[in-house]
Amino acid sequence: MGTRKIELANGEFYHIYNRSIAKYKIFTSDREFQHFIYSFRYYLAPEANLRMSRFTELSTKNQVKILKKRDKKNQKIDIICYCIMPTHFHLLIKQNQDYGITDYLRLVQNSYSHYFNIKHKRSGPLWQGKFKNKQIESDEQLLHLTRYIHLNPSTSGLVDKPQDWCHSSYNEYLNSDEDLCTYKNLFNFDLSEYKKFVNNEKDYQRQLHLIKSTIFN
Repeated sequence: MGTRKIELANGEFYHIYNRSIAKYKIFTSDREFQHFIYSFRYYLAPEANLRMSRFTELSTKNQVKILKKRDKKNQKIDIICYCIMPTHFHLLIKQNQDYGITDYLRLVQNSYSHYFNIKHKRSGPLWQGKFKNKQIESDEQLLHLTRYIHLNPSTSGLVDKPQDWCHSSYNEYLNSDEDLCTYKNLFNFDLSEYKKFVNNEKDYQRQLHLIKSTIFN
C-alpha cells in the first residue's frame, strides 16, 4: 500500500473507507459480504498466520480454536463499527499499536482481492487505491459517525430500515452485543436511545444523498 505522508497515531480514532476500482460491484452475494466480514474477525486474532484462503480450508473446530484466542485487550486495532456496501466499505477504528490500521487493512483488502479474483476469474486491482482515513476530533463526532455509517444502506435505498441490512454492525449495537466490535466503553446510551438517535436522522440523511446524487451525477 505504500507509506503514508502522515502515519496514523496510536490511541486515535479514524473513519476508514475505500471503494472498488471504477465503482465496480465487488460484493455480489451474501456469501461475499460475509466472507469479507469474516476476514475482519480472523485478522484480529493473534494467531492469524495463515492466508485467509488457507484458514477457511481448516475444519470448523480449528477455525474456532484460532478465533477464540482473540484478546481484545491486546489487539492492534479496535473496530468500533462497520458497514459493507456493494461497492465500498466504512470502518470506524481505533489504533492501539504502531501501524495497526495500515497492517490490518493491508491483510483484509489483499485477502478479499485474492478471493474475489479467483472466484470471478479476473485479475488486476480491486480497490481504487489506498484506503482513505479521517481522524475523529471529538466524542460527539465519534457518536455521530456511528450513525452515519449505520445509516448508509437505508440512505442509499438498499433497505428501508438500517436493521434490515445484515452487513453492518448496527444489529450488534441493537442487541447490545460486543462481538466483532468494541464500543460499550465509549458511549453512554441504552438500546432505545441509540435506535431513536439513528432513526431520527434517517430521512434527512437520505434527502441529502438524493440531492448530492442529482448534483454530481
